[in-house]
Amino acid sequence: MTTETKRRVLVLLGPTAVGKTRLSLELAEAYDAEIISGDSMQVYRGMDIGTAKIKPEEMLGIPHHLIDIHDPRDAYSAAEFQEQGTKLIEEISRKGKLPFIVGGTGLYIESLCYGFRFSEAVADEAFRSEQDAYAEAHGAEALHARLAAVDPASAARLHPNDRRRIIRALEIHHQTKVTLSASHAGQKKESPYELCLIGLTMDRKILYKRIEDRIDQMLADGLVAEVEGLLQRGYSRSLVSMQGLGYKEIAAYLAGEMTLDEAVTLLKRDTRRFAKRQLSWFRHMKEIQWIDVDESQNFSENFEKIRAIIAGKFLSGLEYTSEQSN
Repeated sequence: MTTETKRRVLVLLGPTAVGKTRLSLELAEAYDAEIISGDSMQVYRGMDIGTAKIKPEEMLGIPHHLIDIHDPRDAYSAAEFQEQGTKLIEEISRKGKLPFIVGGTGLYIESLCYGFRFSEAVADEAFRSEQDAYAEAHGAEALHARLAAVDPASAARLHPNDRRRIIRALEIHHQTKVTLSASHAGQKKESPYELCLIGLTMDRKILYKRIEDRIDQMLADGLVAEVEGLLQRGYSRSLVSMQGLGYKEIAAYLAGEMTLDEAVTLLKRDTRRFAKRQLSWFRHMKEIQWIDVDESQNFSENFEKIRAIIAGKFLSGLEYTSEQSN
């Protein structure tokens, strides 16, 4: 596909709590875009507070895709995201609008932007059961250590509680003798799209404070009741969706395994670590143009910097539809 025929795709990424949502709405309005959520948790229906999901009334009439599309009982995968996102990019482009990927799930976003080929290793239920049994007997950290022994790069980006992905990485190595990280590194990094990738970053201390404030607000908004409601509806703690940040910690509190204060402390710690892993993933994506959005910068300045990046990347072929951004 030549450059002239490639679909233009705008991407806004960054760690949790960095401020992607407000900027994404302003940009979507300015460039007549439709937003494709690049978040692995916001696909699940009924999981709203803990995922910091945008409310319908906050969308300003801008179409948002890949939100509330999956039942929490059914695990969602990067391969599904890539397939659905590819179709959406084509559909949105054909309408004369700009496809705009916004989120923080590195594998999802990168796989869509660069057309990753996912491993052909088939499911080995016996192997998976063996790894599950090992984790049950020895703990999540022990299973994570198994992965670290054969694929330290994948282990570094996966949380020890992310059992499904850890087992999948082990399964791929078991079947192919090639690590998941080596497979990712060997992917062809030429995009089928004309990409403009913009990353948001800020001083680590400021980001961590924003993360903690966000979690406090989630609790005030009813996170405990949301998790309790999911459990009452029969969503098991072992589900991939219920292993998400905010859900597994509050579920442990509701099961009497820790106090609420302990659960919140754990959640804040693990979310800070998650943000660090997000940034580590994004740092190896060489085409990202980074904007520092520390609170010392005002919103309009950051917006104008992004406008300049988009104008430089897409040249004059993309019309800026808003006269001014507040």
